[in-house]
Amino acid sequence: MFPRNPGTPLDLEWVEAVRINRSAVERRCATLPTRRSVKKEWQAAWLLHAITLIDLTTLQGDDTPGNVQRLCAKARQPVSHELLAAMGAETLKITCGAVCVYHEMVPTAVAAMKGSGVPIAAVSTGFPAGLTPFALRVQEIHHSVAAGAQEIDIVISRRHVLLGHWQALYDEVRAYREACGDAHIKTIIETGELSTLGNVMKASLVCMMAGADFIKTSTGKAPTNATLPVSLVMARSIRDYLQRTGHKIGFKPAGGIRTAKQSLDWLCLMKEELGDEWLQPHLMRFGASSLLGDIERQLEHYVTGAYSAGHRHAMA
Repeated sequence: MFPRNPGTPLDLEWVEAVRINRSAVERRCATLPTRRSVKKEWQAAWLLHAITLIDLTTLQGDDTPGNVQRLCAKARQPVSHELLAAMGAETLKITCGAVCVYHEMVPTAVAAMKGSGVPIAAVSTGFPAGLTPFALRVQEIHHSVAAGAQEIDIVISRRHVLLGHWQALYDEVRAYREACGDAHIKTIIETGELSTLGNVMKASLVCMMAGADFIKTSTGKAPTNATLPVSLVMARSIRDYLQRTGHKIGFKPAGGIRTAKQSLDWLCLMKEELGDEWLQPHLMRFGASSLLGDIERQLEHYVTGAYSAGHRHAMA
């Protein structure tokens, strides 16, 4: 494993120099699903790998300990033994990348995943709006880490981006990073609320300068969540940051990625833009609650030639 990103001093010249050609970004993304086609056993292999990148998530108001325990059981064994055996993959250790829950459910998730090696991620800092008092947001991080969360998904104050208050954004994320301690910090910039692709890249750069381990597209609670254009811009900001600082930053698209086909589009994007290393759980995650179910259906189709009904698969 490589050293964590320690962050850098805020470089406003770098931030203000950002220019995005939206038409070029959209053209590039429009061709991606049509140029790259993964079929048959290769598609099955890619989909099995995609499962290992999923932060299996439940962030609902009606979450109960029972729901979280069922989700954790699914994260431990996301694909049935029978299906794995039929694909000749029964010896592979297939688990999800993490389980993501609200703070109150962290102790339940930690207990359910004990010994699995699968980390628990907690959303924090007044998720999803991030508008609670700042001291409470920082305190929430401390509580989640103390409860056993190994990853903290924080939300930024979007107004700092919209108003161009880059120092305020940097100071905010830096404080969150310090509160996380050894827990990895994923910064959710909520791309659907930032107005422009230029703002998406600027916010991504500032969060990385402040010490983010991952940058994440969305909370999944906004009308517009992860899209290929914003993901391309964020991937290229990660590449720019790597070239300037030598530090590797992870990427997490979240919200709206519901089908196996979509997961393949994002894997192709990351492979082309950042290389094979960014197809591993330490640098790539999907924030999803329903994606796993569709991947299971596609894998069963690969084995049997028929699509199963969604209700046949365990909670995902």
